[in-house]
This record gives sequence, C-alpha cells and structure tokens, in this order.
Amino acid sequence: MDHRLPPQPVTDLIVCPHCDAAYRLQRPTHGERAVCVRCHTVLISPRAKAGLQIIAVSIAIVVLVIAATVFPFLTIKAAGNTNSVSILDAALAFSDGPLIALALSTAALIIFIPLLRVLLALYVLIPVVLDRMPAKGARQAFRLAEALRPWSMAEIFAIGCAVALIKLTDLADVTFGPAFWIFAILVVLVVAQDRFMCRWTVWKSLDGLRK
Repeated sequence: MDHRLPPQPVTDLIVCPHCDAAYRLQRPTHGERAVCVRCHTVLISPRAKAGLQIIAVSIAIVVLVIAATVFPFLTIKAAGNTNSVSILDAALAFSDGPLIALALSTAALIIFIPLLRVLLALYVLIPVVLDRMPAKGARQAFRLAEALRPWSMAEIFAIGCAVALIKLTDLADVTFGPAFWIFAILVVLVVAQDRFMCRWTVWKSLDGLRK
C-alpha cells in the first residue's frame, strides 16, 4: 500500500532556503512564525506594518551610511602626532600599489554593498506598501538584494575594529570619533532590518500586485 502524499502544486509548497526542506504552505497569522523543523530557519514571519518599519529603518541606514563616511571614525595620538581617519580612509588605506583590489573590496563590503541593499529594498518596498504596481524590475532588484546579503559585512568590520582597538590602546591614545558611534548604530539597524524583513511576504506581495 502506497502511503505517500499526493503531489502538491508548487504554489502550495514552501522550501527552506538553507536546508531545502519542503513543507506544505500554511500562512501563519500575525504574531506567529513558520520555522523549519530541520534547521530552525524562520520561513514566514508576518508583522503588522512591517513594510513601514523597514522603510523607516532603511532611510535611517542611508543617512547614517553617508554620515559615517564623512565624519572622523577614530583619532589616534602617539608621540606628539595626531591623525584622524574616516571609515572610507581606513578602507582605502592600501589603495596604492598591488593591494588596491583589496582596498576596493573592503570598501565595497562595509559601505557600498550595505548601502546598495538598502536602496534596492526601498525601490522594491515603497510601491508594495503604497499598494501600487511594483516598480520596473522589482523582482530582479529584490533578488539581487538577497544575493548580496552574505557580502554585506558591516558587523564583521565592527568586530574587527573592536579587536584592533584593544591592541592599539597599549600603543597610542585612541579617541572615538562621531562616525564610530554612528557606525555602531548602523550595525544595529542593519540587523534589525533583516529581522523585520519577511521575504516570503515580499515575494507574495510582488506577485499579487503584478497580477
């Protein structure tokens, strides 16, 4: 006797993006979450007014990224010399010579990719929240934003800075500049944006508005 379940339509299934486990789709109500039983990845997490929250956080991230690249990040005093550097200066410190590729990659990972992901999110979500037709290429834009997520490493840079500062304090006087605190807030907002984002809801909204 065959006990296998009958074939399910693709639209009635959801697949875990981490372990590829497939489940019969049942949308949770607000306040509930659908979680993969194999790897515990959150699959669906609808929130009331999540779109507005994500847009507000994204706009704040854009402003903070611009501010963090302009204001001094650290001021170092040693042997009577004082030097102030911004995040962009630190990322491009080795931009001369053969290490220019490394410098540009560092700047992209900690500044430009996070900024690009936020701008793509705004491009996709603003029409969705306003119940308008999706912007041209919205699906491709959201797919690109998700593909760039592993390469957005602002929080990794923050951890690296913390380790470096512990070592520097024995050699020089280190003063935190405005950009340091801005960047600390920025890291928290980037993590909050990812937690607020229910990607399944965004995809369904894009499909529904397009139809």
